[in-house]
Amino acid sequence: MASCAGLALCGRALVVRGGSRFLATSTAGSDDDVPFTYDCSPAEKKSQENKGTVVRRCTALTFTASEEKLLVADKSGDVYSFSVSDPQGCGKLELGHLSMLLDVAVSPDDRYVLTADRDEKIRVSWAAAPHSIESFCLGHAEFVSRILVVPDHPELLLSSSGDCTLRLWEYQSGRELHCCHLTSLREPAEPWGDKRSAASRIAYWGQESCVALLCDCIPVVYIFQLDAHRQQLAYRQQLAFQHRVWDVAFEEGQGLWVLQDCREAPLVLCRPVDGQWQAVPENTALKKVSAHLQGNWAMLEGVSGMDAGFSGLYKATFDNVTAYLRKKEERLQKRRQNPPPGPNGQAKKMKPEEASLRCSS
Repeated sequence: MASCAGLALCGRALVVRGGSRFLATSTAGSDDDVPFTYDCSPAEKKSQENKGTVVRRCTALTFTASEEKLLVADKSGDVYSFSVSDPQGCGKLELGHLSMLLDVAVSPDDRYVLTADRDEKIRVSWAAAPHSIESFCLGHAEFVSRILVVPDHPELLLSSSGDCTLRLWEYQSGRELHCCHLTSLREPAEPWGDKRSAASRIAYWGQESCVALLCDCIPVVYIFQLDAHRQQLAYRQQLAFQHRVWDVAFEEGQGLWVLQDCREAPLVLCRPVDGQWQAVPENTALKKVSAHLQGNWAMLEGVSGMDAGFSGLYKATFDNVTAYLRKKEERLQKRRQNPPPGPNGQAKKMKPEEASLRCSS
């Protein structure tokens, strides 16, 4: 089954999803986009490359559970499928939304395709007939930035949004089970205490049913614990870092990997110690991966100067009524101070009842 290990820098520079055998990437540098698929199996002496093309910029991608197809969502709201076994095959349009797609996921049995869009919706479609919609998960007040089907509880879905919430769903029925408001977890003294932020990554660790949530442009990782029996999320702690965090991922047997914007120490490995997650001292695995990142730092360093990927997706509100009423009051004040001339050229005096009537209008 495809895993959720991946890398998403600023939500647009690099999008990666890895399976047990294949690796897919998409560099979103222009309006059109080219997703790449690589065969990374040990049996292959040389990695095989499968290149496809989508019309608009790729915003999310994932493998089906069988790893036979790569699903690619784009900014126009469409999802295309590419056959992994046919390197020269064209993408097939599977489904479409009326707004920009931000994430796509599949159920572990490949029965459902789940899509999250800018218009606050999570849609659950049948994979065999994507035009047939099983349910909608409705409740978010802003765009839905990330979704994750819980691997060891395949009936449950985690979602995050620009409304600063993490929600738990029973997605086949569209029923919301639990909602965590991230703003209530922040301290007023924190520099980002009143800042709107959307989650750029949801990671899950089945060993202790832990959920790690990374918010865009905030150097904090929130740790929750999933209680599947009670169908709720419990907040445990937050991990603060000195540098901007780009991504997080769990690895069974290792812990929580944190990728940050620091060339000297690009990776931090955290593990639970007496119930609390802590950074572990540098070990052989950490040194090896960090050295590889430092050797390829030029590929990543440009990301630190980029704007936040979700900042332009929030709803913009325009209050024209207040400006209209203010200008109307100014016009009435001028008319009261300089009444218009009467039929004989003299200024017409307004009766008290007329003045009060005009003021009330």
